[in-house]
Amino acid sequence: MAENIGTSNDGGGDGCGFKEQDHLLPIANVGRIMKQILPPNAKISKEAKETMQECVSEFISFVTGEASEKCRKERRKTVNGDDICWALATLGFDNYAVPLKRYLYKFREFEGDKAANQVKVSISNSKDDDDDEAQKQQQQSPLMFQHDWKQ
Repeated sequence: MAENIGTSNDGGGDGCGFKEQDHLLPIANVGRIMKQILPPNAKISKEAKETMQECVSEFISFVTGEASEKCRKERRKTVNGDDICWALATLGFDNYAVPLKRYLYKFREFEGDKAANQVKVSISNSKDDDDDEAQKQQQQSPLMFQHDWKQ
């Protein structure tokens, strides 16, 4: 398991200059996530945290690899949230893909609202001498961020 991480004489690497632990999520984060679902007085062994650390890291790599392959075929360099949702569904993780897609939609909706509000605030805070121009920009700015995310 994780007992051998970083203990070899060559730095524990895989030949690419990375240690095995560089490919894993931080164990403290994994432990914190695990504790959230357990009762307050529950304890988690180091072995359980290390096992989960390896599993979630492998899962993330598996899903991201599938999404990355899709992007490569489409000649794109950036993996986005839609690609991750697609990969989850393609790999048979529909129970995760559907709620994640819903979350992604709500996140984008929230970010769009936040961006629109920031534009309104920056426009109202600007010291533009021409009030007519400022009003014109305020009327146009909400339209800049409207996008139909439903596809």
